[in-house]
Amino acid sequence: MNEKAIVLDEKAISRALTRIAHEIIEKNKGIEDCILVGIRTRGIFLADRLAKRIGQIESKEIQLGELDITLYRDDLSTKTNDGEPVVKGSDIPVPITDKKIILVDDVLFTGRTVRAAMDALVDMGRPSQIQLAVLVDRGHRELPIRADYVGKNIPTSQSEKVTVTLTEVDDLDQVTILEK
Repeated sequence: MNEKAIVLDEKAISRALTRIAHEIIEKNKGIEDCILVGIRTRGIFLADRLAKRIGQIESKEIQLGELDITLYRDDLSTKTNDGEPVVKGSDIPVPITDKKIILVDDVLFTGRTVRAAMDALVDMGRPSQIQLAVLVDRGHRELPIRADYVGKNIPTSQSEKVTVTLTEVDDLDQVTILEK
């Protein structure tokens, strides 16, 4: 695949996350009973960055967790090399029942990852609300799911791919559109 365009650079990603942090605080009237939960892999790092920004704004920490949805995917058989899924585990340090969960992911595409994440959360407890924050919404939903907080809407064709790279994993902060 060839690089078509860089749609977000390091500064644009930072600005988008700052805006999302403010929107989360505003919508929830603070951060009481809120837990940020990053979807493995890049969602975890985005959630961590959001938690830091929210902490700076509110002068108190927001609860933070990690969610591994591997076993909840409906395409599990196509996502493994040897037939065995690699499960890294979830880590949400507090009970989620009656809490507002803000799921965090890098790209919202078909909605299937978010559906799997909601299934995983409901197996852990009964949150009062589940909200969704994504860095990029690229459209092409297969399920009736929408994000509450979006860094950038990027209309794409089915043949294009949106790639999010983060310094914690890839040594570079960037969102790129690739095309065949």
